[in-house]
Amino acid sequence: MNTRLDRHELLAHVLRDLRAQAGLTQTDVASRLGKPQSYVSKYEGGERRLDLIELSDLCKALGITLTGLVDAFEARQA
Repeated sequence: MNTRLDRHELLAHVLRDLRAQAGLTQTDVASRLGKPQSYVSKYEGGERRLDLIELSDLCKALGITLTGLVDAFEARQA
């Protein structure tokens, strides 16, 4: 399997887990971002990829830092 795809899937799982740890639903996060719930569903399901600006906005919505997201991702890669 392609390693790059594996990492994108891992990121989607990390984002989903961070949302759940924050006690938020997909609808909650979407509302904070001013996006439809399907936006959250698509990146959590690996159907959509996020750029750095979108990840930064998402981190704010989740109440974490971008560095915290990177740390969580790297910890899951290990």
